[in-house]
Amino acid sequence: MRQVIGWNTSPALNFKFLILKKEYILSMIGYAVGLGNIWRFPYLAYKNGGGAFLIPYFVMLVVVGIPLFFLESAFGQFCSQGPVNVWRAVPLIQGTGVAMVVVSLIVSIYYNVIIAYSLYYMFASMQCPLPWSGCSNLYFGHSQVLSLFLVSCNVSSVLVTNWTQENSSCSSIQTPSELYWDNVALQRSGGLDETGPVVWHLALCLLLTSILVTAALIRGIKSSGKVVYFTATFPYVVIVILLIRGVTLEGAKDGIDFYIGSQSNLTKLTEVQVWKDAATQIFYSLSIGWGGLMALASYNNFHNNVFKDSFVVTLTNAGTSVLAGFAIFSILGHMAHIYKTPVSKVVKEGFGLAFIAYPDALSKLPISPLWSILFFFMLLTVGLDSQFAGIEVITTCLLDAFPTVFKSKHALLTVTLCSILYLLGLPCVTRAGIYWVTLIDQFVASWVLLFLVLLEIIAISYIYGGNRFIKDIEMMIGMKTSTFWLWWRACWFFISPCIIFLLISSLVYFEPPNYGGIPYPDWGMTLGWCMIAFVLMWIPVVAGYKLIKAKGNPWKRLKSLCSPSEEWHPYLDVHRGERYSEERCHRRNNSKNKAEVNLNVISSSWL
Repeated sequence: MRQVIGWNTSPALNFKFLILKKEYILSMIGYAVGLGNIWRFPYLAYKNGGGAFLIPYFVMLVVVGIPLFFLESAFGQFCSQGPVNVWRAVPLIQGTGVAMVVVSLIVSIYYNVIIAYSLYYMFASMQCPLPWSGCSNLYFGHSQVLSLFLVSCNVSSVLVTNWTQENSSCSSIQTPSELYWDNVALQRSGGLDETGPVVWHLALCLLLTSILVTAALIRGIKSSGKVVYFTATFPYVVIVILLIRGVTLEGAKDGIDFYIGSQSNLTKLTEVQVWKDAATQIFYSLSIGWGGLMALASYNNFHNNVFKDSFVVTLTNAGTSVLAGFAIFSILGHMAHIYKTPVSKVVKEGFGLAFIAYPDALSKLPISPLWSILFFFMLLTVGLDSQFAGIEVITTCLLDAFPTVFKSKHALLTVTLCSILYLLGLPCVTRAGIYWVTLIDQFVASWVLLFLVLLEIIAISYIYGGNRFIKDIEMMIGMKTSTFWLWWRACWFFISPCIIFLLISSLVYFEPPNYGGIPYPDWGMTLGWCMIAFVLMWIPVVAGYKLIKAKGNPWKRLKSLCSPSEEWHPYLDVHRGERYSEERCHRRNNSKNKAEVNLNVISSSWL
């Protein structure tokens, strides 16, 4: 049965849900399945023992990924609020929700830029031969001399100065795909302190990206829910097409062996770094801690089976990572076969895989423009899905905070927000843009999220109360046995917090980021730490503000802010039941009698 999407005009039901179940699932899958599934997981699997890496990967999925995904989704669905208002459950920690929104805002700036890269490469693929297939096809729009980028090829013992025959054995300063990425697409400068002018073809692609995002979100979840029918499913079509094409190529078996085949190394399982990489990949690929899971779940029907949905989305996400790895490595194996070099010499991570190694491999295929267009269109749709949810986090919080102001102005809010993100993204499309993108990614979208989630799980399990939270979930999905909840209690109280704490502890080995071997200047590193401070400062600022505004002595203020506020409950009266109705009456009576509320929730939240 189709549910109403949008704001209900009834005063009693002035509410923003509901979204179709399949649209919610597709939105969640689109949000969770991001670029990291395609360009980071295959590299980690290869680096950490191939097929053996799947063991720690799925172990971490079970003990960290699924429990935290379930926790965040249930938290947002219960009160139908975004990542800020959801902390009415523990007002003292509401700054954590603000920090999540700030992270989503900052990350949305550079994520727009990455989508613009994909868009530019997709347009550049609409020519034959591909512009990065050889040095003779490269065009340097600025006054650089091609001799700076000569490629030395050994063809029948003759040294030549350009990329010529496919049968040549090449040892190069830079491959044509590297030249194209650095000197044509990015027009990369020598460091962060050499900003240079705006690269206008990237600025135009960034503008088009912003227009696409605005158009998809112009009517909020109502319009984006329709767009995800295509953007969440099309990447799977492309992955399957690339996989079928890849496994038919000569040398594909070598690539798959390196990825997950006979060259798997089980001894890697004894290394701590392998387990750390598995946990980190699970954590980031599921988008835990960004606020998006709560924002999307807030549009659900109150009685939606969020437990089952969590399994569907997390397992689909993991399966996508594995499937994408086969598609990537089968074609990289063919590339290694052509160059007569080990697969390990052509494998790269992140930008290097998406915009250098894989485009280079695609350029060696028959009808290469077709495969290249499909690949970059897939990156475009995957990136847009994640960006939709990132923007939705911000708009949902603004709608929750100011419903009367923005209820009828959603389109204006979306246009304004996307315009601001475009302007903020312009420094990332200068000649030093890739350094800005890497700086934001390394500082804001890394361990800060681990810290936010650690606070989140401690607040819910130990302050709000694990048992109370379980009763809230049972109000939505029905009663469950104590045996059913045994595993989730173990994860939420002990296993998941301990793993996150260990990941945060590994920061003692922090290494300053760099791009292409070029270190960041001191002011760049300082700016990175300032971004972290800007995210985390909201936690003590909001807590301090609430403590000042609260009444009573300091201990009474602290206890009151560790208890749910009167606004914490299911959004609609029909879903509150006797449990929350009685609690509200109890609070009201106690308020009239000026009696001290029994708020000793910390000691009673254990079991």
